[in-house]
Amino acid sequence: MSSSDIFIGETIGTAVLILLGGGVCAAVTLKRSKAQNTGWLAITFGWGFAVLTGAYLASGVSGAHLNPAVTLGLAIQGGTEWSDVPLYLASQLLGAMIGAVLVWAVYYGQFHAHLTDPEILKAQPAEEGLADQSAAPGAGPVLGIFSTGPEIRNAVQNVVTEVIATAVLILAILTQGLNNDGNGLGTLGALVTALVVVGIGLSLGGPTGYAINPVRDLGPRIVHALLPLPNKGGSDWSYAWVPVVGPLIGGALAGGLYNLAFA
Repeated sequence: MSSSDIFIGETIGTAVLILLGGGVCAAVTLKRSKAQNTGWLAITFGWGFAVLTGAYLASGVSGAHLNPAVTLGLAIQGGTEWSDVPLYLASQLLGAMIGAVLVWAVYYGQFHAHLTDPEILKAQPAEEGLADQSAAPGAGPVLGIFSTGPEIRNAVQNVVTEVIATAVLILAILTQGLNNDGNGLGTLGALVTALVVVGIGLSLGGPTGYAINPVRDLGPRIVHALLPLPNKGGSDWSYAWVPVVGPLIGGALAGGLYNLAFA
């Protein structure tokens, strides 16, 4: 596939992924949203459908990586040229930022109502479902719409959680090539991947919010820092390295394990 295919597919696919995934977080979190307080099941299935939609849109154009951990795992496995990796990663980050801006545009009024509500401002950071201020120092009341955060802030545990969850995802993607005489599952693979993401969210997402994708966290976190949101609070940059490093390690481990066990 050409460089333009990679750029267009990954940018649009990742933007849609973050638009729908961040959108369900906004729907569940924000005041004056019809879906407010619908909970974790809504979030996990919303992100699964986000993956399904983004992957389906981009699969025929760029291969629908939509995730640097996927790109890294595929490069180690041999399914992606290393020379294409920087373009994949840059396109994914751009798409993630575009998707986050679109979430803000869709919920513009709800963001304003939420962030100017005295009860919300008094409740920080409990609004994000965090136990206390030490769990997310400086995190604002809507950061959870854009980025992930741990319930218990322990760097080693948080990284290990992201490594394991991401490795499960990448292995599930890589082993699709073992089906159908090595031809993969085609567009059906997007559905399988989406269901795996739902499963990861339900089973492994509790400790950290399951970033399992560096740009899913980093791109929207950058947008949160830049958007003119009133009373938005901090972007919790002290934690931002975890959902980047953990998934990349998980993707690399999955690629290596695939070569050892399945190749």
